[in-house]
Amino acid sequence: MTQVDVLAVFAHPDDLELSVGGTMLKLKSLGYRTGAIDVTRGEMGTRGTVEGRAKEAEEAAKILKLDVRENLGLPDGHVFVNEEARREMARAFRGLKPRVVLTHQLGDSHPDHDHIAQIVRECARLAAMKNYDFETGEEKIPPPIIAHDIFSRRIQPSFVVDVSEFHAQKMDAIKAHASQFFDPDSTEPETMLTGKRYFDDIASRSRYYGTLINAEYGEPFYVREALNVDDPFALLTRPMNFYS
Repeated sequence: MTQVDVLAVFAHPDDLELSVGGTMLKLKSLGYRTGAIDVTRGEMGTRGTVEGRAKEAEEAAKILKLDVRENLGLPDGHVFVNEEARREMARAFRGLKPRVVLTHQLGDSHPDHDHIAQIVRECARLAAMKNYDFETGEEKIPPPIIAHDIFSRRIQPSFVVDVSEFHAQKMDAIKAHASQFFDPDSTEPETMLTGKRYFDDIASRSRYYGTLINAEYGEPFYVREALNVDDPFALLTRPMNFYS
């Protein structure tokens, strides 16, 4: 596996793009190595096929400029906090060695999302334990810090990332998953994602969080642990961003 600085771990092939696509693009522009793990292949989805969604994920990865995108292949709709899932996630962490992991928020209404958030938290520690799953020969890693995306539940963000410069590319990455979104020529059933206004809803969400930091577009995150700040003055006096 390719070692990365930042790893996005999300349930289905389009969740990353919808949730943290702008942040991943920004981190890449800052020189960090970025990667993604799709935990399932999205086979429970109403639209598209496993093969088609895999190709869409590859195309979106190119737009996001990811250094690596892997799929754990756990069963869509049946991801649980069990030993199989923990073992696969811990092995992925040891292989990719991320310092930061972005993932779903805890308590998300989709059970896969909620369970994955918990699995990620547990495996950040398990991957750092020398004797956990030691038969693979993989070395333990320092536990990465976990930042949870805020998407389905309204909570106070720990921080908001200004993604204004990368909003258009984020939307292009979302649209790369063409089978899942608005298509006037599609004969497949409608879903909550396929309405004509859904892209506007995603943009509106980003605009709202942008207003909290006086930016055009923002992506919010919640961190459960206390953050270690070297220079609180620099943090607290950082100029606000204004619309161009």
